[in-house]
Amino acid sequence: MKSMESVFWPASENGRRKKHKMDQDKRKEIINSSETQEDLGVREDGVQVTGVQESGIQSESAVPHKRRVRYKGTHPRKFEEKYKEHQPEKYRDTIEKVISKGSTPAGMHISIMVNEILDFLQIQPGQTGLDATLGYGGHTGHMLEQLKGQGHMWALDVDTIEMEKTRKRLAERGFGPDILTIKHLNFANIDQVAEEAGGFDFILADLGVSSMQIDNPERGFSYKTDGPLDLRLDSSRGMTAAERLKELDEEELVGMLVENSDEPYAKEIARRVMRELRNGNAVDTTTRLRELIEEALVFLPVADRKEAVKKSCQRCFQALRIDINSEFEVLYSFLDKLPGALKPGGRAAILTFHSGEDRLVKRAFKDGKKAGLYSEISADVIRPSAEECIKNGRARSTKLRWAIRG
Repeated sequence: MKSMESVFWPASENGRRKKHKMDQDKRKEIINSSETQEDLGVREDGVQVTGVQESGIQSESAVPHKRRVRYKGTHPRKFEEKYKEHQPEKYRDTIEKVISKGSTPAGMHISIMVNEILDFLQIQPGQTGLDATLGYGGHTGHMLEQLKGQGHMWALDVDTIEMEKTRKRLAERGFGPDILTIKHLNFANIDQVAEEAGGFDFILADLGVSSMQIDNPERGFSYKTDGPLDLRLDSSRGMTAAERLKELDEEELVGMLVENSDEPYAKEIARRVMRELRNGNAVDTTTRLRELIEEALVFLPVADRKEAVKKSCQRCFQALRIDINSEFEVLYSFLDKLPGALKPGGRAAILTFHSGEDRLVKRAFKDGKKAGLYSEISADVIRPSAEECIKNGRARSTKLRWAIRG
């Protein structure tokens, strides 16, 4: 008995259909193979390979390709999946598109208030300057450009992971050891580097956490993504936030949340976290801490709860980060030593991101002017423009204060 296929199709046509089906199956087998899943045509890494032919696929002579992280859907969502954003030099169009939407590309940091800072510092070729918080190196690069190849920049950072990436990034732009010295040093020790450099004509300190630290879930800075509850700026030393929580009692945790972030629900949150620890359960991930904060605020009206939980998460993570990294103590030390690190007439600009930091800077500058250490200080804070805040949402809370050495 003839098959249904042979009834509707002549023998010659049926043969062609079978051959076409075999070719399709062969192509599928090739495309689905472990070596060629994404390597047909021009790959994401730019290596040119030959296409599929009827007899198979031509071999590639290049070095075996390390496959990128795969993701579901049409757009990557996780930090490690955003491979184009991690290669800004290669995918400029993607970077510009992300920034135009008011977002920060993964693994990057968009420098804040660059024009306002450069306008105040008035950098001249031949001067010596310090970026006390190197980070992604955006501000450092702009200041180096003002030197026009003359003078020298120093830069400090405690983040060993990001520091080496930035060193390489700036070196590729032509800013090598001849004009830039980068040190793994906390800016609390500004007196040490000032002595080595012979004093500074200008100093910039951009306080807080950089975007590439916040966005990387492995660093544990954000409640929005799951990761270890770490929060250390220098991941090579010191205890993590999870370890710190085990050392505290309820009263101490309440004090930390109030002092470091003015958390209005400090008692409720501390009570829930400590009960979890007393029951022998770990609080060692960002997700678990966020869940405990949500449980602590369950008494709030449903209409208000979501926004309240969001803000409490931001404040609690900030309070823990400040404590783990001794940020207030470090800032105290930096501000105390700052006048001595500046040459006469030298200029200092400081960016802050929360009220606790700004209060310390404001007080130190006022006290310094009264003591005759500064000839002039900013009368009020300088805020980023509305346009900049639209382009970079993380700029909204920024405050700039400055001082000129007497």
